Amino acid sequence: MAGHVAEVDPARLWRHLGDFFGYFDRITRLEGGGGRVWTDPGEWFWGWRKWGLLLADTLLIAYVGTALGAIGGFLLSFVAAANLVPNPWTRGAARRLLEFCRTVPDIVFALIFVIAFGLGPVPGVLAIAIHSMGALGKLFSEVVENIDPKPVEGAAAAGASWAATVRFAALPQVLPNFASYALLRFEVNVRQASVLGFVGAGGIGQDLIEAIRKFYYNDVAAILLLIIVTVMIIDLGTERLRHGLIGSMERGA
Repeated sequence: MAGHVAEVDPARLWRHLGDFFGYFDRITRLEGGGGRVWTDPGEWFWGWRKWGLLLADTLLIAYVGTALGAIGGFLLSFVAAANLVPNPWTRGAARRLLEFCRTVPDIVFALIFVIAFGLGPVPGVLAIAIHSMGALGKLFSEVVENIDPKPVEGAAAAGASWAATVRFAALPQVLPNFASYALLRFEVNVRQASVLGFVGAGGIGQDLIEAIRKFYYNDVAAILLLIIVTVMIIDLGTERLRHGLIGSMERGA
């Protein structure tokens, strides 16, 4: 039923399956009817210097956007937590803002910012930052709501201010989880930063979409491989860091 409503046609998919695999066969063959691209790495990666710089831009977009989003989510998460803010209006306003930020797709934010600020990395950074703030703020607030209430109650009983309660009773309990979620989000944002380049928001995605549109098949394969390898390295590195943080948190508990 769901497939019918979405107009999924298995017969059509089957008929065009060969075209899908044929495209990948095409991008892995050298121009002019030569052999496979990996038989001539110099020809295949002719633009590696340019692509490397664009890939570095992509990583910086993801890094800065994640950092800004994590800061915003960090600040709003305490306001959105029911165990720290009993006022439903204040808490509800923070939650609605976070919902808006994570509900609107980041590529839509990027398009809006490209119109406002022009082509380049700034729209990509802003789009990733806003969407990350919404996603991380939600996760952070859930972590805050699951902390041990005794330190919070003790700080309140001692007459501590709200800010002091957050600083000394809540923050030490949540920092490892916050860092773990932020690293996970960075993994996601490296991939998203590549996609945002499709709408002119900076990074290597702009060259990738240009190569696709102009049928530069070998360039498509080379850029895709660079992105895939980079994302794999980032994923492996951040995974080790996250597991280390989780392990240290469990040992501390």
